[in-house]
Amino acid sequence: MPPKLPLRPRADLAPALRVARAAPRTSRPFSTTAPTKAKNRVYTPVRRLEELHTYQLLSSSSRQPLITLWTAHWCSTCKVVSPLVQSIVEAGVGEQEGGVGFCAVEYDSPDIMADGTAQTYMITSIPTLLSFDAGEAQVQTKVMDARKLSDRAFLEQWIRTEAARHGDRGGGAGSGGLGGLLGGLFGSWR
Repeated sequence: MPPKLPLRPRADLAPALRVARAAPRTSRPFSTTAPTKAKNRVYTPVRRLEELHTYQLLSSSSRQPLITLWTAHWCSTCKVVSPLVQSIVEAGVGEQEGGVGFCAVEYDSPDIMADGTAQTYMITSIPTLLSFDAGEAQVQTKVMDARKLSDRAFLEQWIRTEAARHGDRGGGAGSGGLGGLLGGLFGSWR
């Protein structure tokens, strides 16, 4: 059996405790890292459904909406809109509001077409800008109008609005009962 150590009287610990309490605190309690500014993320183009689901999970875990631009190789408007949207996201628009993730979804890739993914998210025209917040498609705020998709000021404001969600949802088809469902089927942002 190990020898027992003698117990110290409490009076011996009192001076040490007073010194410890008087020492100035140099860091915040329970903090391990300093808060960081939200950054936008640009992902590689989506050609398979698994990639889209991965990006949705990444954006949900970071509480940032995922902005998707549905494009096709044969679409001439997409070739103008896609670099514009990507440049706006890369420039940091929306970071002050919490940041966004961005990816282009290639509508005409065989895996996306075969899975019926576009029909799942009610993509009826190309190009279409659709936001996912907490994994839920925000169909009420999707943008399909080519004139709006070519307008930099409109896109910047739209991205800021979507970034301000912070994973709180708010424009998807699942909100508000039957009116939310029908609004999600037929509504469009502005």
